Amino acid sequence: MPSNNDCIKFHLNIEDPNIVFSDYFKKYINGKYHNIYAAELIQPHCPYCRSTNLKHNGHYTSNVRFITADASHPVTIRLKKQRVLCNSCLKRSMAQSNLVNKYCHISNASKRKVLAALTEDRSMTSIAREHNLSVNTVQRVLESCSPKFCDDFERLPEHLAFDEFKGVGKKLHFICLDGDSHQVVQILRTRFKPEILRYFYKFSPKAPAMVKTVTMDLNCYYPIVARELFPNAQIVIDRFHMVQMLTRSFNSLRVQTMKQFKKQSREYKLLKSTWKLYLMKYDKLNKK
Repeated sequence: MPSNNDCIKFHLNIEDPNIVFSDYFKKYINGKYHNIYAAELIQPHCPYCRSTNLKHNGHYTSNVRFITADASHPVTIRLKKQRVLCNSCLKRSMAQSNLVNKYCHISNASKRKVLAALTEDRSMTSIAREHNLSVNTVQRVLESCSPKFCDDFERLPEHLAFDEFKGVGKKLHFICLDGDSHQVVQILRTRFKPEILRYFYKFSPKAPAMVKTVTMDLNCYYPIVARELFPNAQIVIDRFHMVQMLTRSFNSLRVQTMKQFKKQSREYKLLKSTWKLYLMKYDKLNKK
């Protein structure tokens, strides 16, 4: 018959042999029933000299947040970490496990689950609520992974594209793309000149010299930024924005012309009802 320790380990999917579970109970805390598992983390040997000649010197109890399928019933592992004194090298140490990092109260399993949720189109508030964590904790988990995705400040694509998009809180964010592969180079929190300059000034002097073209919309300060950052690059105005500007200008002229006639007149009705005709390509018009 399996022991209580084996059953809890199987239920929580914990395989560390140095963790021994002794009890399980529920406790009502801040309006929620918490599932609490009591466990001890054993120190089998000295981490410095690998000696097993240890003298136990008390425990350090840590309440570790663990993953749960039901946010209304949080799971906490009350982990008692052994403190020991090595009789061989006379160094003190405390038991550690891959269940949770040193000086941390959030389990690594919870962090992995948060990272998986961050890949979805969801807010940090929603993720924090689901995992019984604070928004700041979710933010720290995301930032802890940022060194793994460091920018290469030694090179830039030959063809860059600048644009902005509406992001969190309906704010406009700056996005820079590789004009050939359409891969995202960087996304900035704002689309303003100081932040754009601050980012590109991080690159080595050789990187901006590699850029041959910068494609952009009709934003008034994008050309200024491009000329300042990329001395060898040609500025290309995006064709979509050029067509959009011409279309708006033409429609504005059409409306102004319409207003010169009475609403009941034939000229007014022709200018209003056949507006699509004026925007058609010349080669698609019926010559008759």
